[in-house]
Amino acid sequence: MPAVCRDCGGVFEGGGEACPACGSVRLIAHPELLDLSIAHIDCDAFYASVEKRDDPTLADKPVIVGHPGGRGVVTTACYVARKFGPRSAMPMFKALELCPQAVVIPPDIAKYKRVSGHIRALFAKATPLFEPLSLDEAYLDLSEGVRLVDRPPAVLLVRLARAIETRVGITVSVGLSYNKYLAKLASDRDKPRGFSVIGRAEAKAVLAQLPVRSLWGVGAATAARMAEQGITMVAQLQAMPEAEMSTRWGKFGRQLAGFVQGIDHRRITSDRPAKSVSTETTFARDIRERAALERELRPLAEGVAHRLARHGAAGRTVVLKMKTSDFTLITRHHRLSDATGRADVILAAGLLLLERLADGRAFRLIGIGVTDLCPIAEADPPDLFGRQLSTEP
Repeated sequence: MPAVCRDCGGVFEGGGEACPACGSVRLIAHPELLDLSIAHIDCDAFYASVEKRDDPTLADKPVIVGHPGGRGVVTTACYVARKFGPRSAMPMFKALELCPQAVVIPPDIAKYKRVSGHIRALFAKATPLFEPLSLDEAYLDLSEGVRLVDRPPAVLLVRLARAIETRVGITVSVGLSYNKYLAKLASDRDKPRGFSVIGRAEAKAVLAQLPVRSLWGVGAATAARMAEQGITMVAQLQAMPEAEMSTRWGKFGRQLAGFVQGIDHRRITSDRPAKSVSTETTFARDIRERAALERELRPLAEGVAHRLARHGAAGRTVVLKMKTSDFTLITRHHRLSDATGRADVILAAGLLLLERLADGRAFRLIGIGVTDLCPIAEADPPDLFGRQLSTEP
């Protein structure tokens, strides 16, 4: 069985307990190790790790990155803090109830972007074909003919992880497989500072043991609907004919039928166009009155329009996002007859959606955005008399 040392990068045969070259016990061994080439790299508690890197006195302390105060939420919790229960997206007051000794640090997005840029520069030394999902994670295609270094993908990933740790100062977890879905699943299995492999031979067996919530695209609401139908484990979906899955869940059902069998035809693309543009605000105090909510929505619509103009884009669907005082998230969509980049059109659609939701409930957050993006030249056609409507807000 081929094995790679995670410290020196040496490749050898046999599943021994230590690397024959350097004596390290940090080994990764798998029958398909040298045949797999699709990877997912995920930084470990990225924002918190950067803060600990920059302030060594925080090394052993529970660190939470997020806006302090009763209205904020956790952006990232380090692994020390997670032992006490705080998690990303948890209300800050709840996180501090669980871990009152935590050090809370406001996020510095500009700094995190700089660090992410350093990491991506290292990715680019291994392959030109990597697909960032966010500042702290990316897919990499290390296939023969694509990768820039003539070494097995597993070896390149070991070297990348070491380079990020020594040059950037944070750790990452690596997943290696034969498609995107399984590579990401693998990287989640062994954190922090992990390296996990899922090969073709065991993919279906690995998936069968998982809850349906672990499937790509299955959120809490979909998982709840599946549970109402008695479906809680991937093994149950594996036994279901694709036609039945298509009947139950439409186009997504067909894609799901592939995922549960370990099939994912999505390609890694180096340039991922934005799918949406949005902005939101959390209120200092809950708001119930519709007029007050409308006032909060106007500058947000203008902000979306300005961002669209900067990128030369427009959108065909307006999305309103609201969160109630009990943290229930509500989203509503309005499809426009023509794509728009105008603030007044975005606001009008948002107000229409808001009218149906502002029923006296208390809200703590409101946001608005557009999806189904297109070039701005395709948006806001001339009116009936041939006058071109401005795309400026």
